Amino acid sequence: MRITYGPWGETLDELAAAARAAEDAGAEVLWVPELHRSATVSAAVLAQATSRARIGTSIAPAFTRSPMTTALEALDLDELSGGRFILGLGSGVRRLNEDWHGVAWDKPVARLRETVECIRYFVANCRDDAPMVVDGEYASLRVRGYQRPFPIVREEIPVYLAAVGPAMTRMAGRVADGWISHELCSPAYLRERLLPGLEEGLAGAGRDRKDLDVVVSACCSIDERPERAYRRAAGLVGFYASVRTYADFFDYHGLAAEQARIVEVFRAGTSADALAEAVPDPMVDALTLSGTPDQVRERLAGYAGLADTVKLTPPTHGLPAEETRRAQEHIIELIGALA
Repeated sequence: MRITYGPWGETLDELAAAARAAEDAGAEVLWVPELHRSATVSAAVLAQATSRARIGTSIAPAFTRSPMTTALEALDLDELSGGRFILGLGSGVRRLNEDWHGVAWDKPVARLRETVECIRYFVANCRDDAPMVVDGEYASLRVRGYQRPFPIVREEIPVYLAAVGPAMTRMAGRVADGWISHELCSPAYLRERLLPGLEEGLAGAGRDRKDLDVVVSACCSIDERPERAYRRAAGLVGFYASVRTYADFFDYHGLAAEQARIVEVFRAGTSADALAEAVPDPMVDALTLSGTPDQVRERLAGYAGLADTVKLTPPTHGLPAEETRRAQEHIIELIGALA
């Protein structure tokens, strides 16, 4: 499996330094999210701070930029990184799209599929002066009188899609170069609930399993004292457990009662980022890569034969910066040992 990393930094300078350290340790891809920063701006910082590791967005919201804007940013980032860029996209949830960004979210599976088609078409054809027309029901491209005057590094930039639900997962298997899991994704859940949908999508498009890079996202917390590692990661588990949408996921892992308790604490007024105390250690152990270095290595091995790539990220929910910084240092040490 490829070991990749999502660096953290309180400043952009620290983010760049963490990316360099992870690259030097052996991380093959460096991923940046979009929430508190722009994914594309963060990717640009990493592209200039590193020289070997690929740079990916995990993830950029697909609908909050036009397909043409996303394609232009992907082309620029691919140039800036010397052909190392991966465009990771996701639909996001309704509230993020409609309330935070004021954009449509209806029919997200079809909208994301058509958005990817528009982006790929633009990247492949923007150097010609012919009209670029993609007639989609939810995402379209009608560009005339345009020709990009700059050279491009690649006419095909890899597109990875984040997907959780069955319909979106099947679609990712049909059209994406890679699939990115939710941050909570156990080996058993990947094997029994997610890979069948990806394989169905691959088969429907006449593709082989090797055509899709299966990327597992994993919150990772390492400490010689496992209880300390669990407490660092507990806030992230509590954050997602506070969301009723994930009820089936927690029930699958036999954690329905624990989730119900967390929801109760959340509804009583505790912030979603301050639920760590309501999360028991066995819940953290089941859903994250947490514990001593040896324990984390053993848990990591559980993805062998299922995932092609593992994306490690440090916990951040409800933690002071120093605790996330310490968690990051331990992960980069582990990457170096594995490499």
